[in-house]
Amino acid sequence: MTTLGQKKSISNKEDFIKSIDALFLKLELAYHYQFYKVFGTDEKLKEGKKLWALSLKDQSPEVILQAVEKVISSQSFLPTLTDLMKSCGEINKIDGFPSVEEAYIEARKSYQPRKEFNWSNPIVYFAGKKIGWNTLNEKDSKENFRTFKKIFNSLKIEAIGGKKFEIKDNTDSKNRKPLNKDLFEELRKKHKV
Repeated sequence: MTTLGQKKSISNKEDFIKSIDALFLKLELAYHYQFYKVFGTDEKLKEGKKLWALSLKDQSPEVILQAVEKVISSQSFLPTLTDLMKSCGEINKIDGFPSVEEAYIEARKSYQPRKEFNWSNPIVYFAGKKIGWNTLNEKDSKENFRTFKKIFNSLKIEAIGGKKFEIKDNTDSKNRKPLNKDLFEELRKKHKV
C-alpha cells in the first residue's frame, strides 16, 4: 500500500520490467561482442539487470526506451549505466517540463495564495495540490518525494497526451474591498508597529 492507501500499480511495474528487458535486448543486439564481454554469464546478466533497474527506477519505461535508442544511435561502444542515465536526463528536459526534483522544490517553496504563485508549469501546482500542501510543507521525506514524483509524472504524461492544465483564479475581484488606509494607520499606532 502507498501512503495514500492506494495499491501500487502492477501494470506500471510490469511495464518497467519489460522496459529493462527490452533495454538489455537492444544493447545485446547493437553491441553483441562488447555486451557478452560485460554480461557474458547468466549471473552477470541477472546482476546487471538488477543494478540498472535499481538505478533507473525513477524513470518511466518510455524514457528508458527512448534513451537506449538515443545512446545506440550515437555511440560505437557499449554504453555505461551513467551514459544511459545522462540520456534519460536529457530526454526528460526536452519535453519542456521541470525535472521532478525541481518541481518538488518549487512546490515546497510556494506560498499562499497558491493560485497566484508564479509556477514554472501548471502541473507542478496540481501535483502539489493533489498530495496536499500541508503534507508538502510539514515534512520533507523520501516517501513524500516518491508520492509527489508519482503524481507529477502521471500528470506530465496526461499533459503530453494533450490534456490542458489551467490554474483558475476563483476570487471575484469585484467583491474585494479596498484597503481602508485610515483603519490601517489607526491599527499601526495602536499596536506601535
